[in-house]
Amino acid sequence: MATAVSSKHFLARFKDLESAKCSISIQPICCRQSFHIFHHRYKSCSLSMNGCKGDPRVPIGTIETRTFPAVASPALAADSLDSAICNLKANPPVFTSGIIRLQVPIQQRIEAIDWLHAQHQLLPRCFFSSKSRRKDDDPLFTDFTNGNGHAHALNLVSVAGIGSAVTFRHIHQFSYSDWKSIKRFLSAKCPLIRAYGAIRFDARANISSEWESFGSFYFIVPQVEFDELGGSSMLAATIAWDDALSWTWGQAIDALQLTMSQVSSTIVKLRKEVARTLILSNNQIPNKSYWDLAVKRALQIINRSSSPLIKVVLARSSKVVTATDIDPITWLACLQVEGENAYQFYLQPPNAPAFIGNTPEQLFHRKWLGVTSEALAGTRARGESKALDLQIELDLISSPKDHLEFTIVRDSIRRKMEAVCNRVVMEPKKAVRKFPRVQHLYARLAGTLRSEDDEFDILSSLHPTPAVCGFPTEEARLLIAEIEVLDRGMYAGPVGWFGGGESEFAVGIRSALVEKGLGALIYAGTGIVEGSEPSLEWDELELKTSQFTKLLKLEVPSREKIENLGIIN
Repeated sequence: MATAVSSKHFLARFKDLESAKCSISIQPICCRQSFHIFHHRYKSCSLSMNGCKGDPRVPIGTIETRTFPAVASPALAADSLDSAICNLKANPPVFTSGIIRLQVPIQQRIEAIDWLHAQHQLLPRCFFSSKSRRKDDDPLFTDFTNGNGHAHALNLVSVAGIGSAVTFRHIHQFSYSDWKSIKRFLSAKCPLIRAYGAIRFDARANISSEWESFGSFYFIVPQVEFDELGGSSMLAATIAWDDALSWTWGQAIDALQLTMSQVSSTIVKLRKEVARTLILSNNQIPNKSYWDLAVKRALQIINRSSSPLIKVVLARSSKVVTATDIDPITWLACLQVEGENAYQFYLQPPNAPAFIGNTPEQLFHRKWLGVTSEALAGTRARGESKALDLQIELDLISSPKDHLEFTIVRDSIRRKMEAVCNRVVMEPKKAVRKFPRVQHLYARLAGTLRSEDDEFDILSSLHPTPAVCGFPTEEARLLIAEIEVLDRGMYAGPVGWFGGGESEFAVGIRSALVEKGLGALIYAGTGIVEGSEPSLEWDELELKTSQFTKLLKLEVPSREKIENLGIIN
C-alpha cells in the first residue's frame, strides 16, 4: 500500500506545478504566455469553441471545402491562404454557423512531421499517420476537387495540425451525444474536414494532474493543417463558427488570422535520431516488487473456480528524466523509421504534455458501411537471424499460453462486431505479424454495419478490447482499478479521427506522455492469464518500452558525473 501511495504522489508531481491552469472554452484564451521551464520559453495562443456545448440536433449552416490552384512551395501556399482568408473576411457568409476548409495543393512532397516541427510550439497540435498500405486499400485514399471541377486521387499519408477551429472536450464519459456533436461539423462531401483526438481508457477513473488538460476525451478540427500526400503536399486552413455558442464569424476569422500569422514556412528536414544525453532518473510505476505482487494477486483471482475472470491486462509507466529535454516531435520522427505496419500519433492540448505513440493495433476503420478491426496478442522479440526469427515465430504460434490470450482477444472482437454488423469474416484467423522489435499473433476481421450511426456502437463496444483490458471486460476493468497505481489516461484508449464518410482509430499503446523540462512517462502493458509468470511479464514490458528507450541511446550517469553536473551536492 505504501508503494501505491508513493507512486501516485510521484505521478502527481509529473505536471509542472508552476504552469497556469487552462481550459478549453468558447471564449478566447491564451496559454503558456511566457513562463520558464528549465530555461526554455514557450508562447502559444489557442482560440476556439467547444463543440460539445452545442445542440447536436441542430445542423450546421454550411460545410464547405474550397480548393485553390496548386503552388510550388509552402510559403506560396500560405500566401494563397492569407489572400483567401482576407477575401472571406470581406465577404462573410450569411449563415450563423458553419465550417469552411480552404486548401492549397503544393507541388512537392514534404513530410508533415517536418512541417509540424517548424511551428515553434504553437498549440494545440496533432499528428496522425496511418499504417503502411497499398494505394488501393489505403483508407486515407480519397478524392478532392482542384477548384476547376476536376477530381484527382489523393493518397493521404499523414496529417499535422496546429490550432483548433473547433474543440470537443469534456470530463464526462464520451457519449452518443458527444459523437453527434462532432459529426455535426463533418460531411462526406468534405472528406478532409476531420476531428483528430483520443478518449481515455477508463472515464470512470479519477483524472490525474498530468492528464487533466485532455479531459475524458479530446478532439480538435485543426485550424491550420499540413497534409503529406503520396507525391505532393497540401496546406489547409479551417474556420468554424456558431453564434449559438457565442463564437461568431468575426471571432473565428480573427483567430484564424492570428494563427496564420505565426505559421512558419521555413521547413528543415528533421534528423531522425535523438542526441545522446544522460538519464538522471528512470523509475518504474509500479516498481518490480509491487508488480510481482499485482500479478500474483491477478493470478489468484483468475485461478479461482468461482471467478469468471480469464485475463487481465496490467500496465506500467516508466518515468524517464534526462539531462537535456526530450523533443516529442523528434522522438516521434524516430519512431516513424520503425513504423511500418504501425500508426504514429501526437496529441497536445494547450498547457499539457504531448501524448505520442507508435501503435501496431487497429481498433477499427470505417469507410461508409464497411468496418474492419484487428486482433493482436502474444509477444515475442525478433530474432537476430532469419533462422532464429523463424524459431521464435514457431514458438509463439505453438504456445498454449499465447494461443489462449490471442483467442480471447480475437473471439471477443468477433462477437462485438457481430452485434452491430450483418456479416463478419476473419482472414487470417491466426497468423504472425512482425514489427522491427517484436512479433505478435494476429487476425483481421471485417464486417458491414447496418447503418452509419452504428459507428458509435462499434467504437463503444470494441473499446476496451481484451488486448488492453482483459476478459470479461467489466471484471477486468474493476481489477485494474483496484490494483493499478497509475492513471492510464489516454494510454490504451482509442486514438484517431472521425470524418464524414470515414473514420479510423488505433489503440493508444506503445505510447508516452512527454513534457519539456519534465521528462517522459512511457507506458506499456501485458496480458495476465493462467500460466503467466511475473518476471517474464516484466521482461515483456521492458521489450515493449525499448522502442522508446533504445532510440534515446541513453546512459545512466554515475554519482561522480551527477556531482560534476551540479545536480546534487
